[in-house]
Amino acid sequence: MSDAATRGAADAGGRGLMRARSVDEQHRASTPLELFFDLCFVVAVAQAASLLEHAVLEDHAVTGVLGYLTVFFAIWWAWMNFTWFASAFDCDDVFYRLMTFVQIVGVLILAAGVPAAFNDRDFGIVTLGYLVMRVGLVTQWLRAARDEPRYRRTATRYAIGISACMVGWLLLLVLPQTLRTIGFFAMVIAELWVPVITERSGPTPWHPGHIAERFGLFTLIVLGESVAATTYAFQSAFGEVSFSADLLALLIGGPLIIFAMWWLYFIHSAAGLLLDNRVAFLWGYGHYFIFSAAAAVGAGLAASLAQLAGDSVASPEVVGLSVTIPVALFTMVVFILHLRPHRPDRTLLAVFVAGCLGIIAAAFTPEPVLVTGLLLVGLVISGALRSSRSG
Repeated sequence: MSDAATRGAADAGGRGLMRARSVDEQHRASTPLELFFDLCFVVAVAQAASLLEHAVLEDHAVTGVLGYLTVFFAIWWAWMNFTWFASAFDCDDVFYRLMTFVQIVGVLILAAGVPAAFNDRDFGIVTLGYLVMRVGLVTQWLRAARDEPRYRRTATRYAIGISACMVGWLLLLVLPQTLRTIGFFAMVIAELWVPVITERSGPTPWHPGHIAERFGLFTLIVLGESVAATTYAFQSAFGEVSFSADLLALLIGGPLIIFAMWWLYFIHSAAGLLLDNRVAFLWGYGHYFIFSAAAAVGAGLAASLAQLAGDSVASPEVVGLSVTIPVALFTMVVFILHLRPHRPDRTLLAVFVAGCLGIIAAAFTPEPVLVTGLLLVGLVISGALRSSRSG
């Protein structure tokens, strides 16, 4: 039994109370339940990336990207809601685990609805998945409001705000198709605004080190899409696609991109940056772009391999941009969130801006994946050298 479960049982004489975790708790680590929760998102992320890949190959990149970003918001926000709650309140007793399982069922339903949402803009199944998840999440917030007087007002406001947004998503399903896009963006703003407003009534006791670890682990999950695409490339090298200089460039460039993205993200620990809610909101919300871009890189690498096999009607430039744009986005946002707070000099900023522009332009070279990998390695070396000097 975890420390949280032991403390909860002791406080309640065996009944289990939803007590707040300490922000100064030592050796706070992700629990097996949190890791299991993350694992269930792999299916949803993989589906979204696969659909993006097919859209690029069919030369529907613009509509594919819009569909991907829309679907990925649903995936990312579902993960965010659980992650921040679990950092502040986690008694790990039977009821807590059961409510987390309810949320996991909602994740699986959401994953099942990804193709319909992506291809037909039909969010019925995704909304059902959200409804199931929020039954579990709102129950947890109400339990925290009941058991933890210090955070009762905040927890109650979360429960009300999340429930109100859920009603909004349900109403969105009955709006005319012409109004759904506007309604969707209105609901996105409402969802993002609920934590901002609610935390003003009393910040929840999330743990900086724990949050940094949780986000790092999910970064590894989305990078797994690129690992899978690179694995397929290596399989192709052993018989499925005729070996060529272009395939060799992909085999070298793909791993370079993955390794460099990993290195860049983990140059600094983010735990020391998360000092208050203002910083945490910008940092946490900014990860939408990091997560979505990292998974999109996997789709771009897979599309590059498919093009070599002759399974694409899109131009080489479009397929190249499906790799270079998400790599550049990932790189720039990581710089803003992880490197810039450490006060790098203006030279490093200029290097990263120029590097990201060069990465995007690599789409118009004969070997965009390899050129992107080499440029990204150069940026990692620049960031690592600056980090060692400042350290």
